[in-house]
Amino acid sequence: MINRPHTTVVLAMSADGKIADFKRSPARFGSGADQAHLEKQIAASDAVLLGAGTLRAYGTTLTVSQPMLVQHRIKRGKPAQPVHIVITQSADLNPEIKFFQQPIERWLLTTTMGERSWQQREQTLDSTRLTPQQECPPKFAQIIVFDTPTGKVDTSAALQHLASLDITRLAVLGGGELVASMLQSDLIDELWLTVCPLILGGASAPTPVEGVGFLSQLAPKLELLEVHQVEQEVFLHYRLQP
Repeated sequence: MINRPHTTVVLAMSADGKIADFKRSPARFGSGADQAHLEKQIAASDAVLLGAGTLRAYGTTLTVSQPMLVQHRIKRGKPAQPVHIVITQSADLNPEIKFFQQPIERWLLTTTMGERSWQQREQTLDSTRLTPQQECPPKFAQIIVFDTPTGKVDTSAALQHLASLDITRLAVLGGGELVASMLQSDLIDELWLTVCPLILGGASAPTPVEGVGFLSQLAPKLELLEVHQVEQEVFLHYRLQP
């Protein structure tokens, strides 16, 4: 087996399987119990991976705020917060969103083109705000570049690199295009899906797995590990079958 982090997708969806409405608004329909569940999964991870579309929609990421979870991480020799990694082909990100002020370590996983684009964007912002004597720390502590021959992010090679950096557990927070590409490359181990009590509908509303899709006979198969209900929400825990 290729050495890579153990990856767990964590998503909330409507009862009809949508992770946002047809306008792709930030999905805030999960309850407090769902947010606590998500925070627990993040706290159990060495790093969080999220697509640029997800970051653009929310403008922030979820950090570990429960003191017990923070203390447990520190006792295990981990930093208080996992690394938050943004994966994007173009690196078309707004440097002024709140994400870049959050007290976390941020990494950028991108292409050669994306790296150049981001560095130019950051330099432009710095030149409008700083005097020559001032220095601004980089918004990403690391920029990791892995290209496929078609100019997309080579996620498989990138995950092997993350494993070499002691990232052993990775929480994937979406969106659907990222999850689809990782499933296609057999890079997902588990899924936690929260089913929330609402119907969003809409042919263009995003789902947990976007992309082209899978033929039924070739679709990834799941093993149901656990199910539990908290008030009106149902939490489903699956493992990908080999």
